[in-house]
Amino acid sequence: MAGAVIPLSEATNGSTLRISGIEVQGVLRRRLLDLGFVVGNAVEVLRRSPLGDPTAYRISNTTIALRREESSLIYGELIGGGEG
Repeated sequence: MAGAVIPLSEATNGSTLRISGIEVQGVLRRRLLDLGFVVGNAVEVLRRSPLGDPTAYRISNTTIALRREESSLIYGELIGGGEG
């Protein structure tokens, strides 16, 4: 499934994605861009919380937790990794 474009919220633990689009608007968009969620950057899915929300992501050597409603608006091309 490498090369598939999916929302970050659908990626499995250990997956690495290259950001291809961000549909977030307003202040949250600016904040995500400042944190490194920029088209072309690689994001690694670290782990989900016990209840499945939020999920920890590593981008630009920083670990950031995003809720499903936010991560479902960020799209990336699967470039590697993942469970099972």
